[in-house]
Amino acid sequence: MKKFILISGIAAMVISVTIVFGQTNEGAIVYETKINLHRNIPKEREDMKAMIPEFSNIRFQLLFNQDESLFKQLIDEEDDMANFNSGGRSVMIRRGGMQGETYLNRNEDLVTSKQEFMGKEYLIEDTVKMSPWKFGKETKTIAGYNCKMAFYTDDSRPDRKQEITAWYTEQLRPFLGPEKFNTLPGTVLAVDVNNGERVIVANNVELRKLKKNELKKPVSGTKTTGKEFRKMVEERMKEMRGQGGFMIRN
Repeated sequence: MKKFILISGIAAMVISVTIVFGQTNEGAIVYETKINLHRNIPKEREDMKAMIPEFSNIRFQLLFNQDESLFKQLIDEEDDMANFNSGGRSVMIRRGGMQGETYLNRNEDLVTSKQEFMGKEYLIEDTVKMSPWKFGKETKTIAGYNCKMAFYTDDSRPDRKQEITAWYTEQLRPFLGPEKFNTLPGTVLAVDVNNGERVIVANNVELRKLKKNELKKPVSGTKTTGKEFRKMVEERMKEMRGQGGFMIRN
């Protein structure tokens, strides 16, 4: 009898563990991105601060299963880019920090992004790049999950060095997070870029079975690489500056 009770107890524990881990392998996370639009306005255009709001808030969703993830802007939000004229100058604001969708398959070690720029869609494929994370001792609770701190300096662009601080939880799947912040041993639930210049925070984590075709790899758009896409954007920015305009990017 005791042996039967012991076996039953072990079986129940195995089933319980299976259910718990099964839940964390699939679901959706909603993030809110808050961008300080005033931080990147050129000093010679301080007058623009009176014409645009200081902060912009946009929501994104991260869908995930055991091996894949898809990060995209929620469709009920405004367009990510705005254009207007000020004193004869053209001004472009990238409110959401990124556009389109970013798909990651851990087994393929590839990131596929669909992005829109100047009215045209691009399909960008790159290998996953590991960031040089360092780990802190601080902890905090985000969306009900215990999170640890990690940080690094992103100096991949000499003209735009960024200090990155992320908070990740080991209670959910590893190597998961918004945008490019998906190379930590847990799920990234918050990111701070340059001490408040751009802040991404998860406000809802829903562990559920995904709908059919809810998470799928983007396939439409002109194929290019991340390097080529960034070069194109930089060239457009130079053109705008030459015409007396500028672009606020985050």
